[in-house]
Amino acid sequence: MDDFSELFEETPEDHHSGFVAVVGRPNVGKSTLMNALLGQKVAIVSPRPQTTRNRITGILTTDKMQVAFIDTPGIHKPKHRLGKFMVKEALAALPDADLILWVADVSRPPREDDQRVASALRAQHLPVFLVLNKTDITPPDKLTAHRDMFRALIPQAAEELAISALHGLGLDELLQKLYDHLPPGPRYFPPDQVTDIQERFLVAELIREQALNFLREEVPHAVAVSIEDFKERPNGAVYIEARIFVERKSQKGILLGKGGHMIKRIGSEARKAIEAELERPVYLDLWVKVKPKWRRDPAELRRLGYA
Repeated sequence: MDDFSELFEETPEDHHSGFVAVVGRPNVGKSTLMNALLGQKVAIVSPRPQTTRNRITGILTTDKMQVAFIDTPGIHKPKHRLGKFMVKEALAALPDADLILWVADVSRPPREDDQRVASALRAQHLPVFLVLNKTDITPPDKLTAHRDMFRALIPQAAEELAISALHGLGLDELLQKLYDHLPPGPRYFPPDQVTDIQERFLVAELIREQALNFLREEVPHAVAVSIEDFKERPNGAVYIEARIFVERKSQKGILLGKGGHMIKRIGSEARKAIEAELERPVYLDLWVKVKPKWRRDPAELRRLGYA
């Protein structure tokens, strides 16, 4: 209690704070947006849909506000238990939020999954910002037409902003709008905290990110990562043993590559990313294992943290 009280005492005058859920269909730039707002990488990103599988909290603290962004998996029509878990994770972030950012890809007209998002948001009695992302690749005539289509899906939107998360366009205006709409309040987290995720989870995600970057077709979606060992050695280096699970032998062959070439590439890039985050030398030992239909197996999903 004493530590929590100190956070209140240190809160600047006219300080605003709150929890902001970042939602949308898969592959619209939700994680890219959160990382850009924080000024550093907290959530992994890739060109593949459904990269984010768990809710991830990113915390932004400035002189006048503290925002806890809740990055969520893309809302979509699930095809297996993992997909159902991901949608459940996204929807669970809504009721406890103070405000919702609906991130939409304005370079395309609304899709069926966008309509699913809008339907879920209409059931909430919370302020919604319609954040039209990817304006950098959207012709002006398409921007207007698509904006009107998205606006029609969510008439209760409190604000509408056109941004490019990738290039940082419109983010200052978005932060100002957040300050204007969030209530006066304390800092719920220490000022230097940027996320609530644990090192093991972060390491697993960084490994999965490289698999997503290097692999194609269905293989990346069948990948899960489990950290089996995480030890700091006397010299300060960290030894990490990780298992990468796939569903079929053919996927294992693709992941390993000829002569182990692919898994070496993934491991090399993942090690660099992990070292940058942990700020320590890392020895990374990767193993590939087949777990048939793990995305449909309740026991495996629980073991891998997807339940």
